[in-house]
Amino acid sequence: MANELTAEQIDTLGEIANISMGNSATTLSMMVQHKVDITTPRVEVIKRSASLDDYEKTCVFVNIHYVKGISGNNIFILKEHDVLVMTDLMMGGTGQNVQGELGELQMSAVSEAMNQMMGSAATSMSTMLNRMIDISTPTVETIDVNSVKVFEKMFDNPTDLFVKIAFKMVIEPGLIDSTMVQLYPLDFAKGMCSIFEQLKTNH
Repeated sequence: MANELTAEQIDTLGEIANISMGNSATTLSMMVQHKVDITTPRVEVIKRSASLDDYEKTCVFVNIHYVKGISGNNIFILKEHDVLVMTDLMMGGTGQNVQGELGELQMSAVSEAMNQMMGSAATSMSTMLNRMIDISTPTVETIDVNSVKVFEKMFDNPTDLFVKIAFKMVIEPGLIDSTMVQLYPLDFAKGMCSIFEQLKTNH
């Protein structure tokens, strides 16, 4: 399946993800008041059915629609525990010994955090792709890993192949050391690459 993308396209997607998530990490650091590191992403093509293989039990889906500059959507998948820690820090807690399930307050807080993070990412993508890119407010849902039906309905196009971009996210000191996954439909990812490649050719 890796041959669905060329090596150059994988590099391009990695570069876009790296720069946009670098800005997002800075934004998140300010919100949680701790240092946040998001490492260089790993890019691969996967089947839809493998999307949740890294997760157990409940995870949190953040659905982001692009409303200007590029069309389509992408999904971020976060572990429930990581969201509990992040939202506890945002509300002035220590982020330690968090327990329980996500309530409306946490869902609202993570929606706000992702809105600001992805706003930063859209700004850096605008610069890279040389066009104004804007996002709608993210929608946030929890999903039981066994219930993939909700997931099936989230994408604008019924594609079976996705580009999976996995970032390692660390929030110091020792609060979160985890993986955050971003999924793009394959066609959407290829479209971004072609915009990027045209710009390089024109310069």
